[in-house]
Amino acid sequence: MELRLEDSYERCRALHREHGRTYYLATKLLPAWKRPHVHALYGFTRHADDIVDSTATLPVEERARRLEEWSTAFLAGLAGDGVDDPLLPAVLHTIERFDIDRGDFKTFLDSMAMDLTVPSYETYDDLLGYMEGSAAVIGTMMLPILGASDPAAAREPARQLGLAFQLTNFIRDVGEDLERGRVYLPLVDLRRFGVTPADLAEAAKRRTATPAMRELIAFEVQRARAHYALAATGIPLLERSSQSCIRAAYRVYGAILSEVERQDYDVFVARAVVPKAKRLAMAAGSLVTRQGRPVTVPGRPADPGRTPLAAALAALL
Repeated sequence: MELRLEDSYERCRALHREHGRTYYLATKLLPAWKRPHVHALYGFTRHADDIVDSTATLPVEERARRLEEWSTAFLAGLAGDGVDDPLLPAVLHTIERFDIDRGDFKTFLDSMAMDLTVPSYETYDDLLGYMEGSAAVIGTMMLPILGASDPAAAREPARQLGLAFQLTNFIRDVGEDLERGRVYLPLVDLRRFGVTPADLAEAAKRRTATPAMRELIAFEVQRARAHYALAATGIPLLERSSQSCIRAAYRVYGAILSEVERQDYDVFVARAVVPKAKRLAMAAGSLVTRQGRPVTVPGRPADPGRTPLAAALAALL
């Protein structure tokens, strides 16, 4: 059966709408012609993630086989072969239209494969190695669609924004990741605050964090905010028609960290969620913000006498 391109784009959009509420809302601020291409990239990343996580009842070997088969079909499609997966026509069309770096997709798929065999990361540098594929390349995949006045200058902020969003997810979803047998907070950080993975699992069962765990999460929140600070310079570099979308996503994802702070850094008592009315208000505010205006870094201000960039770099060391 012939796969219609418009049906493929619609399937990607439906996936985005169902699973990516925050980003889907922000995408509505893009010009209509750009939205399907963002949905296509989301559909690609979501489907790969679902192969790894939504089939958790299957043996690791079976999930690895399915991911390998889908990855092979995708790479064959990049080489010009026909595809029979309903998502891939839209993905391949988007890659071709914007000449997106093919290597980013291979790096992403490699990180998805890591989720099948790597349950934890010793240091933050180790975690960054995983996040290069799971997060940083998402930013660079998106950049050609968003457009930028200086793509070279916008590339690193785009990477940093991907890292900021990913670390925000890791902080919010500690309990959910534990259910999948994974700990995405560096083990060296856990030891620094006297916490073990078993302690986290017990806290998740009790639905309450210990004081040491709250200190750990507070530390990770500041690390995530450092990535947001490094990403902020990139938004004014984007095409004017793309700035409202990314500004809204930046604000709403940053607000998840504010919700974690509001819960006194207890990520087990409830899932940190930005209320819908607040999300809509942030989106509306981003829409009316003057294009090119510098971005306000979410959270607490830097120490007196320190620039946001200096504070961000210090937090990452």
